[in-house]
Amino acid sequence: MAIEAGTKAPDIELKDQHGQAVRLSDFRGKKNVVLLFYPFAFTGVCTGELCALRDELPKFVNDDVQLLAVSNDSPFALRVFAEQEGLEYPLLSDFWPHGEASRAFGVFDEEKGCAVRGTFIIDKEGVVRWTVVNGLPDARDLNDYVKALEEL
Repeated sequence: MAIEAGTKAPDIELKDQHGQAVRLSDFRGKKNVVLLFYPFAFTGVCTGELCALRDELPKFVNDDVQLLAVSNDSPFALRVFAEQEGLEYPLLSDFWPHGEASRAFGVFDEEKGCAVRGTFIIDKEGVVRWTVVNGLPDARDLNDYVKALEEL
């Protein structure tokens, strides 16, 4: 069961596509966070979602907001994916321990071995303020993220 709005977000630490550790609490008191879980790099729906975010990046990476995208791919695969698609925001690897961050947010599909499409908007105090969880084949609507961020 995914974490609900009003819940304090678990503090996760994952490596990005460049091998740098990124901790959710690093943004506390500084920025709201759009934490987006997606199944795998190089797949159709995931590539579409992440490229749509790339194309609207100023709405999701600015002085007030940080986008963090998490999958169960290795950091090496994420680096190639980011370079191939021109993704300049952090792609975080939940590869090992496999799915630990996805499980902490309640979006890990044990049967498939990957995260479902869960998005959590976390305010500057570290509290989840908005969430949406879609099944593996169902893309999310980025306009919903923008509306939720405007309400913070």
